[in-house]
Amino acid sequence: MKTQISRRSALAKIAGSTAVLSAAASLSERLTAAESSAGAALKGPINHSVCKWCYPKVSLEDLCLAGKDMGLHSVELLAVNDFPTLKKHDLICAMVSGVPGGISDGLNRVENHEKIVKYFEETIPVVANAGYPNIICFSGNRRGMDDEKGLENCALGLKRVVGLAEKHKVNIAMELLNSKVNHKDYMCDHTAWGVALCKRVGSERFKLLYDIYHMQIMEGDVIRTIKGDKEAGVEAAAPYIAHYHTGGVPGRHEIDDTQELNYPSVMKAIVETGFKGHVAQEFIPKRSDVLGSLKQGVQICDV
Repeated sequence: MKTQISRRSALAKIAGSTAVLSAAASLSERLTAAESSAGAALKGPINHSVCKWCYPKVSLEDLCLAGKDMGLHSVELLAVNDFPTLKKHDLICAMVSGVPGGISDGLNRVENHEKIVKYFEETIPVVANAGYPNIICFSGNRRGMDDEKGLENCALGLKRVVGLAEKHKVNIAMELLNSKVNHKDYMCDHTAWGVALCKRVGSERFKLLYDIYHMQIMEGDVIRTIKGDKEAGVEAAAPYIAHYHTGGVPGRHEIDDTQELNYPSVMKAIVETGFKGHVAQEFIPKRSDVLGSLKQGVQICDV
């Protein structure tokens, strides 16, 4: 991903990770089941994807081959120059990456708008021609800016490109990231702020990338946030979400019972909203068999 910043730098710390020495019986059974089901048809309605940056030692070619075998539709957070490899394997890039400025220097600063707008003007037609659905963008870091000014500036920049996105039927998706652990000072760190930006932009082609890992850290209450709760006056975020990412909390490793989130329940809630997009595995495998961990993650989310 061009916007690697803390994502890619984190990989250096785990490149030499070894397998967990022991595991609970239920975990071993799940992994064994995942490893024995290569090529098996997935049972559920989730469209599965994976983020390439989490697998630095696996080539894109090999990840496509393995991913196709385990039922993935997509390998993502790739740039346009990776499209030929995906097409060779009849896969898509469900979330295209490459926006200038990356995570920290985003749309909340008007001085960044020209280069970001230029990128979208050049990239949206290419992505549309490939038949891919989404391009990622970021708010940028606060650096002392208040949230209202950030909303104003982001909306100003986005309104310059959503018309083109509408014309080509491509979504621009801003990622929700945590500012507590991984991306200090990031502005789009709460769902409510992201939803407010969607409303201000006012286009069906600007939505959010809801990262379950990041929002569990910042907010918790994941299922109610997504589905809403009329009795409690909680508006559903689902209509404003174009895409989901996974990751175990804490640690951003496997999404099994070594972490706190119940991913099958979260996936069922997502399905119940009528979501037709993609869910991408974006955890950093802790076990040495990284593709076995990916396969397990896909099966956990197959509801």
